[in-house]
Amino acid sequence: MDKQKRIAVINDFSGFGRCSLTVSIPVISAAGIQCCALPTAVFSNHTGYADYFFDDYTDKMEPYFSKWEKLGLSFNGICVGFLGSVRQTEIVMRFISRFADKNTKIIVDPVMGDDGKTYATLTGEHCRSLRRLAEVADILTPNLTESCILAGYPYNPRISDEIELYQIARRISSLGSKNVVITGIDLGDEIGNFIFDSNGSYHLVHNKYTGSRRAGTGDVFSSIIAADAVSEVPLLQSVKRAADFVEKAVRISDEKNVPPQDGVCFEYVLGELAAEYHSLNS
Repeated sequence: MDKQKRIAVINDFSGFGRCSLTVSIPVISAAGIQCCALPTAVFSNHTGYADYFFDDYTDKMEPYFSKWEKLGLSFNGICVGFLGSVRQTEIVMRFISRFADKNTKIIVDPVMGDDGKTYATLTGEHCRSLRRLAEVADILTPNLTESCILAGYPYNPRISDEIELYQIARRISSLGSKNVVITGIDLGDEIGNFIFDSNGSYHLVHNKYTGSRRAGTGDVFSSIIAADAVSEVPLLQSVKRAADFVEKAVRISDEKNVPPQDGVCFEYVLGELAAEYHSLNS
């Protein structure tokens, strides 16, 4: 029997722009874990560009993973990213019911909005459907905007007090998620990630803020969290690893003057991440 761990990643595929599946596949693979991709849509490049090709994959998702079912595949982890509709959320819930057992780690990045606003494509019904995923997630990784939406809490871009973050995370956890990581918190010269774990303890992890916001950093972050989760790495250690890796990748992207919409140049430091995982697993 193959002893290598597997993670199913459910997200869109963007051919250019370094985000979604094109990020998750190499990052999870660097951890020595097989990444099995289930696309929700195919884009020529992400929607941050003025023009793009788009192919909705909703109707193909269940026929696609039904073949996995026939193969008898099982997964140590299921990582869920962008979902474009209520119907896709329902399909993912069916996927989880078929492929997850009590040992499967479910990691959800509830892509809903940013800067205090939901994305234009999201309806109230869609937001409510994403709460269902929060109910079954072992680890939920919303940004501050998404955290406030899930918690029913007034958004303020300056929220950084640990007690206030604790209150928001606790509300989110009450939906069912065992662990919550609120990502990308503005701490002035630093960027923060707030961890609320299943024991009710919390930590605010600090990293240097480089000054540029880039496409795909959330996908890099959640991919490392997923890889660590199936390897039973403590969440605090995992968040520090993910945040440090993103910081290094953003810094080198800035040094090379790569446009922010072109994403983060994680390729230059991927070997370091692979070496770190190799050291842990040897």
